[in-house]
Amino acid sequence: MADCCAIPEKPATAPAVLHCPVSGTRSRQVDAKTVKSLVRHLPFGEPATQYYFCESPDCDVVYFPHRAGATRYYRDDLLVRVWPKDRRDDTPVCYCFGVTPKQIREELEGAGSPTAAARIKAEVQAGNCACEVKNPSGKCCLGNIARATQELRAATVSQGKLR
Repeated sequence: MADCCAIPEKPATAPAVLHCPVSGTRSRQVDAKTVKSLVRHLPFGEPATQYYFCESPDCDVVYFPHRAGATRYYRDDLLVRVWPKDRRDDTPVCYCFGVTPKQIREELEGAGSPTAAARIKAEVQAGNCACEVKNPSGKCCLGNIARATQELRAATVSQGKLR
């Protein structure tokens, strides 16, 4: 699973990006094994189709199909809470190594400099990630870790807990 953070090849039959039919958010393809790993109850015998991941926090849709008539999957259909749709302190930002906003905030308030990204990079380089089956986006979490760290740093500074 060392290639989990590699950019996957795009199937010729489906566009790389589609807009979510509910929120209109630009959404990227997600591999079938991601959907199969994280959806609670997949309908038996559902025809294969390309799915897309909607990351809009305001939209309940998580996965939607390229093919009309295929099933959409919502937050409640997944086995895990989906960051960035669910921004609770204990919702993973990194699903492989369990890094949460709470942990990042504690690092910011303690040392002033979070180490989560460095730890995750080391684990990825060691081939210990499984983003394609653990992360609802099916992609490496480092971008989400960077965004969450930036947001938490700004919030921590505004609360006067970090300078």
